[in-house]
Amino acid sequence: MAQFGSLSDRLTETFRNLRTKGRLSPSDVDGTVREIRRALLDADVALEVVKAFTASVRERALSDEVNRALNPAQQVVQIVNEELVGILGGQQRRLEFAKKPPTVIMLAGLQGAGKTTLAGKLGKWLKKDGHTPMLVAADLQRPNAVQQLQVVGEQAGVHVFAPEPGNGVGDPVKVAKNAIKAAVDQQYDTVIVDTAGRLGVDAELMKQAANIRKAVDPDEVLFVIDAMIGQDAVTTARAFQEGVDFTGVVLSKLDGDARGGAALSVASVTGRPIMFASTGESLDDFEPFHPDRMASRILDLGDILSLIEQAQGAFDEEEARKVADKIASDSFTLNDFLQQMQQLRKAGSIKGMLGMLPGAKGMREALDNFDEREIVRTEAIIQSMTPQERELPKLLNGSRRLRIARGAGSTVTEVNQLVNRFEQAAKMMKTVARGGVPQMPGMGPIPGMHGGKKQQQGGGKKKKVGNPAKRAALAAGAAAAPQQAPKGSGLGLGGGKNGKAPTEEELASLQKFLGR
Repeated sequence: MAQFGSLSDRLTETFRNLRTKGRLSPSDVDGTVREIRRALLDADVALEVVKAFTASVRERALSDEVNRALNPAQQVVQIVNEELVGILGGQQRRLEFAKKPPTVIMLAGLQGAGKTTLAGKLGKWLKKDGHTPMLVAADLQRPNAVQQLQVVGEQAGVHVFAPEPGNGVGDPVKVAKNAIKAAVDQQYDTVIVDTAGRLGVDAELMKQAANIRKAVDPDEVLFVIDAMIGQDAVTTARAFQEGVDFTGVVLSKLDGDARGGAALSVASVTGRPIMFASTGESLDDFEPFHPDRMASRILDLGDILSLIEQAQGAFDEEEARKVADKIASDSFTLNDFLQQMQQLRKAGSIKGMLGMLPGAKGMREALDNFDEREIVRTEAIIQSMTPQERELPKLLNGSRRLRIARGAGSTVTEVNQLVNRFEQAAKMMKTVARGGVPQMPGMGPIPGMHGGKKQQQGGGKKKKVGNPAKRAALAAGAAAAPQQAPKGSGLGLGGGKNGKAPTEEELASLQKFLGR
């Protein structure tokens, strides 16, 4: 994630220096802990959290478990990873649903933290999970807050309960109470109450939030906090914990470029788990928070589990099986290629998914330079083709390519590059589907491997010919073969002219072939 870039780089560099040492001395451990402390403070992590974290890491790093380890550096990385998981909350905590619906979830936080947008994201996520959520517009003070929630709810495909126009008109406590009755009557199993915020913590804000909580008796109270506000996150979290109390934390704007100390401080300071994270502007940029996976991302160890879950949510297994059959039968077309790209886009940000791979920080420059709009341009080129052209790219002559380029707002060169890439990719996929090893561009064939087509060896088992007449002719030729075998060199030279020695022309061509 963008906000942990600096912290991750600092920690990765610190551990890289450790890997050159076969045994760690106390001074090595102290130096490492000092660098970790600086990295955390620079990331705006709360001072009390930094002190507790580094003290625990130092104590464990100097223990016998590290001294006896075959690789002390890896052992220290493991210790830091475990301690990071600890300050991020330990284990993942899921939403607790009411035994008798509806489950009431109340959102609280400062103005600008992203509560309204997050209400839509949570509603969409719950709907995907098989629930029937309803959003409640109980923020009646911020200008156009009710209208914003209605727009977000429409985008998410979730019903919005908004009996009051807002903009200072209406009683939020009454709205929240009536919403529960409406949810029971209309059989919604989850109610998400969007409450008002302030630019700062004040008594009026806390009183209104406390009154709403008392009126609806929520099953979950989620404190929404901007992950970019730094040290103020701790102060704000403590104030809401004392004034309203909450059961879980949601980090919004986790894709920002700030230092992100809030994420590493709130769970440890308040004792409340981080339950969700908002990672972008789209309603789909929302995910449950896994402390162990987040720690792995920070230490550049990757997050393969989240990557797999993201891919499984976007790719259709039956469709993937059909595509595999098409590849194997050499019938993979540009239409199939387009569908695969569209499914890939549904999975989310490609840059974000690549960032979940182990060692992704080493590819940071390439990731930063990666332009996701390239996929949109590729889609535009394919969609500018006729159905027949997508099925048979060989039809694409010069005039057709010029028409496609104009229709897609691109150049003929870009169309040519796309067609060439598609043909190479289809050839490689076909080779892999048949059990071969594809020849990579710029590389020769891999020794001992056959590029997809199994070559017949001299002593291998030959395929039986079905035609009886042809089979008899082949058998007769095979019987005569030993008598007609030409005498010549092992290189196959000199056998074509009555078994004579290689001619001067053949030797010259051989020397030329050998580069002499």
